[in-house]
Amino acid sequence: MLKQTQQQKLLQKLSPQQIQLMKLLQVPTVNLEERIKEELEENPALEYGEDAHEDEFKEQEEFDAKTDTDEEDDFEPDGSENEYDNIDISEYVSEGDDDVADYKLRDDNYPDPDESNKTIPIRVETSFHEHLLSQLGMLELDDHQNAIAEHIIGSIDDDGYLRREVSAMVDDLSFSQNIDTSEEELRELIKKIQDFDPAGVCATDLKECLLLQLKRKAQEDEGVHNAYLILENYFDEFTKKHYEKIQKAMSLSDEGLKGAINQIIKLNPKPGGNYATLNKAESYVLPDFFIVNNAGKLELTLNSRNAPDLRISGGYRDMLREYDRGDKKDKRQKEAVLFIKQKIDAAKWFIDAIKQRQHTLLSTMESIMDYQREFFLTGDETTMKPMILKDIADRTQLDISTVSRVANSKYVQTEFGTFKLKFFFSESLSTDSGEEVSTREVKKILSDLIEAENKRKPLSDENLTKMLQDKGYNIARRTVAKYREQLNIPVARLRKEL
Repeated sequence: MLKQTQQQKLLQKLSPQQIQLMKLLQVPTVNLEERIKEELEENPALEYGEDAHEDEFKEQEEFDAKTDTDEEDDFEPDGSENEYDNIDISEYVSEGDDDVADYKLRDDNYPDPDESNKTIPIRVETSFHEHLLSQLGMLELDDHQNAIAEHIIGSIDDDGYLRREVSAMVDDLSFSQNIDTSEEELRELIKKIQDFDPAGVCATDLKECLLLQLKRKAQEDEGVHNAYLILENYFDEFTKKHYEKIQKAMSLSDEGLKGAINQIIKLNPKPGGNYATLNKAESYVLPDFFIVNNAGKLELTLNSRNAPDLRISGGYRDMLREYDRGDKKDKRQKEAVLFIKQKIDAAKWFIDAIKQRQHTLLSTMESIMDYQREFFLTGDETTMKPMILKDIADRTQLDISTVSRVANSKYVQTEFGTFKLKFFFSESLSTDSGEEVSTREVKKILSDLIEAENKRKPLSDENLTKMLQDKGYNIARRTVAKYREQLNIPVARLRKEL
């Protein structure tokens, strides 16, 4: 049975402009130019130039009150005459008409003095797999073997390990390339590739990788020989740092054991790591902010790439002026004018969105700088205050999600290094006196204690807990273990050195 009902619902909906603004806010500085380039390609009414002035797009700050913008947003011409009769473009062409055109002030006979500064250097590098393929040409292989060897190199991970089963590669070659081979032939070629540089490449696990590297060293050296025997026969004991068992089983002196271990720790556990190619945007950190200590006064500046020079196209405004001077009766002209107005409105919104992005970035960073002023003055992590997203959201009157987007994707350069904004946020911890301190302060003290410990007898989590409690920090052992893991510091047994 069908029936009609009426009901009210409270829904939260975001306009397309709000969604686009949020996406624009979290775009890193290094990718902002690419985003602006996309907008310039899509919207011909938007220009990007060095000679733009504020008054060039000031005329776009208000819509024409006489024009029903809601109807224009949903406008789709259906061919009737009344659609184009009430087009008012006075707000689009009235201001800035007396400005001297930019092209009249430029002398094309002289180059732009800043043009040489526009060149951005590009890193040229050889990838790990290209490095291996270049060595493949030095082997005397027929076409059949060469195709198999290329497949093996293509199956090697970026860190230099061959983690695919030989039987699986045999099936891949048979089905994908119609190459008939055997596991024995693959293993022979794998051994040849394992002789390539860097040493240890094409190993199936860490043990084989380290043994391949030791094989290339002079076996006459007693330390290398003992290191090889340790890895071959006592690999599990070595990884767990049970040095006493190894020393007793091999009848080694303290000096002999220490010499063998020194040989092992010099080896590279990831032979392909030096060649692995990262995403270009992730290879470099481009700071969004710069903080300078000028005689005790902190000065904050925004990276100039976050403030691009955008303006409304002068050519589009000229077309509107021509229409304004005409008889306004040509139907095609009226269609073109409506199209131009839509593009100009879109360009104006994008310029406003870039300005809003700048304002949000600056206000957020200013609040963080004021909150953590002592750190920016001294660089001492122990001076950092507990700070959560809500603290900055309350100061800036922004939503917590907006502050989170800024904190997770932006960097600030200081005289003490470049930090992600997320670095300055931390929870609080109470001391014996009831004072709240930042957990980052506790982590810094914990890191200093471990760094200063006797590596022959490293401090256990229980000892670290007692030392922190003696300093007045009310902390449990499990919390110390959690902070130690967050700092990527292993347990005491694995920190032991001879």
